[in-house]
Amino acid sequence: MTTSLNKAALDQIFYEAHSAHAFKKSDLTDVQIKEIYDLFKWAPTAFNAQPARLVFVRSAEAKAKLLPTLMPGNVPQVESAAVTVIVAYDTKFFNHLPLQFPVYDAKPIFENNPTLTEQAAFRNSSMQGGYLITAVRALGFDCGAMSGFDADAVNAAFFPEGDCKANFLLNIGVADPAGVYPRNPRLNFEDAVKIL
Repeated sequence: MTTSLNKAALDQIFYEAHSAHAFKKSDLTDVQIKEIYDLFKWAPTAFNAQPARLVFVRSAEAKAKLLPTLMPGNVPQVESAAVTVIVAYDTKFFNHLPLQFPVYDAKPIFENNPTLTEQAAFRNSSMQGGYLITAVRALGFDCGAMSGFDADAVNAAFFPEGDCKANFLLNIGVADPAGVYPRNPRLNFEDAVKIL
């Protein structure tokens, strides 16, 4: 076991962090995007499968493809964010298992079982999405997750080959204080947890 992070780090990642709904004008460079990925990639997934596929939508052309897929209320968030990440999952993630999980041949578990593959890909990419939020905050950026979009339209626009499917969107940048709302309450321990 290692020591706990200090309070400032915990505040930045959890206690004082808020979902951003508007962003100041800022850029996210290729170097910064790679830094986010290089931190995020170390978090665990089942079978080390790493099914998440990330599309960092930054250019005006790419945002123009994404904007029509959004619920109208989410358009300003994407327009103001330095980058919007499409957190997707690869339904053929098992093709990487021989390299990613060399302990034994796990590829056949998924290769001929599309239901299990879909469940594993969605579940683990969702976990990876949480890790992405943590990595973004740990590196000093603000973010806000979104699910108000037409997934089929995003898939058609960004994943026409059909192997990857959108899970959720994550806006990243420098938060505009006007788009950071007071924290909503969280469930009490007794309402959310059982110790058996």
